[in-house]
Amino acid sequence: MDSPEAVRPAAQDSVPSDPAQDSAPSDPAQDSAPSDPAHVPVLLDRVTELLGPACAADGAVLVDATLGLAGHALALLDAHPGLRLVGLDRDPQARAEAAARIAAAGHAGRTTLVPAVFDELPEVLDRLDLPEVQAVLFDLGVSSLQLDRPERGFSYAGDGPLDMRMDPGAPRTAADVVNTYPAADLARVLRVYGEERFASRIASAIVRERSRAPFTNTERLAHLVRESIPAATRRTGGHPAKRTFQALRIEVNDELGALRRALPAALDALAVGGRLAVITFHSLEDRIVKQTLAAGATDRTPPELPVRLPEYGPVLRLLTRGGEAPSEAEVAANPRAASARVRAAERTRRAA
Repeated sequence: MDSPEAVRPAAQDSVPSDPAQDSAPSDPAQDSAPSDPAHVPVLLDRVTELLGPACAADGAVLVDATLGLAGHALALLDAHPGLRLVGLDRDPQARAEAAARIAAAGHAGRTTLVPAVFDELPEVLDRLDLPEVQAVLFDLGVSSLQLDRPERGFSYAGDGPLDMRMDPGAPRTAADVVNTYPAADLARVLRVYGEERFASRIASAIVRERSRAPFTNTERLAHLVRESIPAATRRTGGHPAKRTFQALRIEVNDELGALRRALPAALDALAVGGRLAVITFHSLEDRIVKQTLAAGATDRTPPELPVRLPEYGPVLRLLTRGGEAPSEAEVAANPRAASARVRAAERTRRAA
């Protein structure tokens, strides 16, 4: 992990103004562009409502663990003049764009940006001498800064290098996975991370074709996946390659592993009364969040004891009923929000 960055103006890039997130198996994220490129971040109003009480006090600290283009963070900074932001993002382009937006809004003096993956949260807070924070936000998936730029290699909608690294300096690309994994490992990645029914069929086709020439670009891979899926299946459910591309992205960036490590660390960092909100975009992420929050909200008193013991009581209070979805109006304005769900919880006491 590198050192924290002070917020400073950065050159503006020609990108949509706020994060638009990645597809899930049921989400047309890459198939349909937002109707308005200046759309607000996914579930913006609900997130600011959920985190607002924890951000209201002077000196409160919000950790945006997936800063992206800083849409949610800017809304919370605007709403709470005493709030301090710590923004984490492994993508240098995202940090530069976020820095420019934050500086333009006049919030640079209250913001620290850190080049880090969100599972590095404990080390980040230790280096910043922050023993606890009041709010943590995770907005998972891929931002439009990544998805809408073919050179980043995330999208099957256009041609680009087969990359998919959220951190461009990371050692492993999607091309490395596609060209070196044995067929069985490729099928596992596609089946588990992409929930792809035809994982073995696609993996076999990849291994066969890469023996002729390595895969280097997204268009060739997307075409191969399309041809590997039965014609009847191709006619429904959006682009045939969306599950494969999601699976490769998750594998390249260790997204689920990082989430499993990061959530307990984020909850441990919350002060009593602090709040955490997580926006997910597919069932694999949502399942991890649901299980982690449910565990913290459950009384663990041994069932054979006649009374509940305070030290075994819940440490969290759930703030949402299940995973809350965006409104129909929001999905109409931004189809990429269709599969988004938000879950949130408040810390009620320190663990014994």
